[in-house]
Amino acid sequence: MATEKVLRMNPADHEISYANNSVTQVADLGCSSGPNTFITTSHIIDTIHGICQEEQLKFPELEVFLNDLPENDFNSVYKSVPSFYDRLKKEKGDIVQERCFIGGVAGSFYHRLFPTKSLHFVHSSSGIHWLSK
Repeated sequence: MATEKVLRMNPADHEISYANNSVTQVADLGCSSGPNTFITTSHIIDTIHGICQEEQLKFPELEVFLNDLPENDFNSVYKSVPSFYDRLKKEKGDIVQERCFIGGVAGSFYHRLFPTKSLHFVHSSSGIHWLSK
């Protein structure tokens, strides 16, 4: 069997095509111990959910990257994730809760953290004071 028939890309007009990436990617820079980042994430989800309902669109998969310095206590952040998912399920239903994925990225935002054009929205509620003039 020819390699092209086994290892091939999906056509550009196909539902799961590389051209139809349906993952919305969000980053929160300086997430600290977590409570504020989950408030922000909730607002973002509420906004996307509202637009999807108005436009009668399917809620997209949402990938949320929580960022802070490597010294941050990410364990306390991750311990909050199950209760955040429970609240999402209660307020928005299974589909939203099942399509939201949370992960962490340790590092300084003075250095590159993400690939080019990989994020749709970047937020920081406490990192701005670390920027120099």
